[in-house]
Amino acid sequence: MAREYLKKAHLTASSGATDVHEIVQGILNDIEQGGDQAAMDYAAKFDKYEGSILMSEAEIEAACALVPEKIKRDIEFSHDNVRRFAEAQKQTLKDIEVEVVPGLIAGQKTIPVDAAGCYVPGGRYSHIASAIMTVTTAKVAGCKHIVACSPPRPDVGIAPAIVYAAKVCGADKIMAMGGVQGVAAMTFGLFGLPKANILVGPGNQFVAEAKRILFGRVGIDMIAGPTDSLILADAKADPMIVATDLVGQAEHGYNSPVWLVTDDRDMAEEVMRLVPKLIDDLPEVNRENATAAWRDYAEVILCADREEMAATSDDYAPEHLTVMAEDLDWWLDRLTCYGSLFLGEETTVAFGDKASGTNHVLPTSRAATYTGGLSVHKYMKIVTWQRSTRDGAKPIAEATARIARLEGMEGHARTADIRLAKFFPDEVFDLTAED
Repeated sequence: MAREYLKKAHLTASSGATDVHEIVQGILNDIEQGGDQAAMDYAAKFDKYEGSILMSEAEIEAACALVPEKIKRDIEFSHDNVRRFAEAQKQTLKDIEVEVVPGLIAGQKTIPVDAAGCYVPGGRYSHIASAIMTVTTAKVAGCKHIVACSPPRPDVGIAPAIVYAAKVCGADKIMAMGGVQGVAAMTFGLFGLPKANILVGPGNQFVAEAKRILFGRVGIDMIAGPTDSLILADAKADPMIVATDLVGQAEHGYNSPVWLVTDDRDMAEEVMRLVPKLIDDLPEVNRENATAAWRDYAEVILCADREEMAATSDDYAPEHLTVMAEDLDWWLDRLTCYGSLFLGEETTVAFGDKASGTNHVLPTSRAATYTGGLSVHKYMKIVTWQRSTRDGAKPIAEATARIARLEGMEGHARTADIRLAKFFPDEVFDLTAED
């Protein structure tokens, strides 16, 4: 049967989106021209903050002293898990060399970028885990200079737990500046910082647009939209756990889609009955987001069987994908489009978001069809090299000269010709593209 929508979204992630491009471009232009002072002016305007921009060691220590010991241990636990997973990922990238033809050696070398700028949101929620995810992976990659940047609160500064996380995970500098001005400061190398080679981390639509505009002169992890989550559940799934997980992700934002895909109508209807009750039980600040997300963006889709469920999931290409169904190995082998996969009710998206070790900076808005999330690899440049003996260069030069001439690139061809003439002066070569 065709997919049946028991609940259909009437808005999408792009519904009602304002065109922020002009605003962001103007701010970037002002800061690039005005430097440190322009950035501080915007910080005063948007963050209502006029304190220190780059935190001193004394300020960092004072902020860390405010963090409860239990939270410190939790941050350290999460950091250790993320670090160990990142170290394992790094081991999958190795320097290699291969003899392509006799005498010609080509190789691959991995080199970390020098400077990373890690944006850590700090608006409605203090994203402690984002500091862990972004700074830790940059440190493991081997970046020489890492800046953690987070919006300060008026007369307070950055949330102390974010400061502690950034420090523990290896940030070289912690910058109390958010929004476009924070992204600009890292990119342009303001306040004595090195210019960032790459910008990473989640942020609001203004931060995302700033990264989009700056991409090219600086690398970025991805252009992120509202976070989204999909659950694949069969008749054996626990409706309460499914509903709780949907609500947990809906609280991210008013426009954060959550989707349930199932082949069991009874389970779907029970989840739809439970979700509003669970939302009503949230604290008010969380309830507002979850209510809007469920009302306007959520979908519940009934499929004929697990193959149709998997095909539906791949079509949606969710940022977070949870499977609560039998035969988890089948799903692991079958599914292809997701940012991060959570298999079985024993794990959940929140585990990945906070402490289990995999990264929570993930592709949204169907970007999982072509890319994965933030990893140690994002900070690594994979470059190539080659060297050759003269005999090894001989067949390469002959082929290069003929291909280049067929393309009409005579200058390229002559760089091969001159080597053949020098290396093999007694030989005659047919270097035309014609038979």
